[in-house]
Amino acid sequence: MNRKTLISTIAFAFITLLSFNVNAQNFSGLDKSPLDISMTRDKSVKIVYSRPQLKGRDIAKLAPNGKMWRTGANEGTEITFYNNTTIGGKKVEAGTYTLTTIPGEKEWTIVLNSNLNVWGGNAGSRYNKDTEVARFTAKVSKGDESLEAFSIAFDKNNTMYLGWDTVRVAIPIN
Repeated sequence: MNRKTLISTIAFAFITLLSFNVNAQNFSGLDKSPLDISMTRDKSVKIVYSRPQLKGRDIAKLAPNGKMWRTGANEGTEITFYNNTTIGGKKVEAGTYTLTTIPGEKEWTIVLNSNLNVWGGNAGSRYNKDTEVARFTAKVSKGDESLEAFSIAFDKNNTMYLGWDTVRVAIPIN
């Protein structure tokens, strides 16, 4: 093999190897319901959830009244309390829990469950009542603006707000 052929062969092998490495590092696009984190100002509570979008759909079909909802999208929504606390009038020990809800017209039922790392947050047929930690209701109000993406936020008093479309649910945390 002459020198020119050898250099061409090595160059071809190098380019081929490089192209395999580039193709092996393809990254997927953004999730349709991106993951988000919300935390109290005093850093005593953190919630990790995915944010579904309305995209012209009705909230009543995405989170139907009277049916357990994962309170977000994708993996189960998880809430971490760094101290023993009271949420919705119920005492809860420090730890991480799955948060699911049962939407209603005038109030939502909020459910904390110790079953973690679940797809859909124990919703529906996968729900396990034996691992339920707390259940309480929270009043529904109507917001002035429509939120395209499901959102969770805390105010300065550690009240947690769930919001989507014009639905707002306030959950006091002490």
